[in-house]
Amino acid sequence: MSRLGQVLWPADYGLPDLSAPQFIGLTTTVPVEVIFAAGLVPVDLNNVFISSQRPQALVAAAELAGYPRNVCGWIRGLYATALACGIRRIVAVTQGDCSQTHAMMETWEEHGIEVIPFAFPYDRDPQLLRAQIERFAERLGTTLEAAEKVRESLIPLRHRIAYLDLLTWREHKVSGYENHLWQVRCSDFGGDPARFSAQLEDFLSGAEAREPNPPRLRLGFMGVPPILSDLYSFLDGLGARVVFNETQRQFTMVDSVHCDLVGQYLAYTYPYSVFFRLEDIRRNVTLRGLDGVIHYVQSFCFRQIQDSIIRRGLSVPVLTLEGDAPGPLDARTKLRIEAFTESLLLARTQGKNL
Repeated sequence: MSRLGQVLWPADYGLPDLSAPQFIGLTTTVPVEVIFAAGLVPVDLNNVFISSQRPQALVAAAELAGYPRNVCGWIRGLYATALACGIRRIVAVTQGDCSQTHAMMETWEEHGIEVIPFAFPYDRDPQLLRAQIERFAERLGTTLEAAEKVRESLIPLRHRIAYLDLLTWREHKVSGYENHLWQVRCSDFGGDPARFSAQLEDFLSGAEAREPNPPRLRLGFMGVPPILSDLYSFLDGLGARVVFNETQRQFTMVDSVHCDLVGQYLAYTYPYSVFFRLEDIRRNVTLRGLDGVIHYVQSFCFRQIQDSIIRRGLSVPVLTLEGDAPGPLDARTKLRIEAFTESLLLARTQGKNL
């Protein structure tokens, strides 16, 4: 048994047993319709990792196995999570996501896990994307046509998620964290769209009955979903609500329900150029009346380089926050957030007095 095998036990982390052959892990959002069409159960390993009882211990286990400390915390967590769950097959995005995924794939393969690569073409070439989806479908024993039927069946569910988003930014009945949580789960629909839909309807029924609670400040959140556990609650305590979750909203595909499967994943902004992402963010800055934007970056991630482009590309103030391992905000980050929100409130007051 490897050194990692000696320290990883599913019971230690509150993780599900995913060793059955129907489960297939994901490193990020991929055409999940193909997986459902193949009769398999998709599992976003990011969600499994961050919702575990001891995510910090999973990161530490990866380090014990030899992962360097200066590797992305999400990557360290994903590596250990996959081994601790016992999952035997994983779809890994080799273009359009983290460049460290390539080496992680090799360390998984060392443990006998089957790794299926999927690539989003950088230039959003529709022929290349179609070829990737068709190849993916063939690998799983299904077809693009079967996946199209699944896509059509998911349209009503995606519309309901869009309604939840409206309850966040327009009706003020859903919190920024709730918005984040439901949207981020659209990467795999919890492995069961019917059950996910029933749970969503229960939530929406309760949310609709709430009294509106408008925030003092309306913020956008852009970047990868945060590894920090209390960011949203801390913002809420300052009267600043996240009413736009950029990447999480992209997981919902709400802007492309009218497209075919290839068009849907061409419209999905996350894997492509930062300039394509900025078009979507600028639209939502205006639509949702955002006072400012938090740009979340992960330690040791190449996307930190894009921060200067983002700052120049947006018309509202931007606060850049960096996170490393799972856990609460540190004191310095809290002070920076407090100063940012106070500056936004001051700017609003001065604007009203002019």
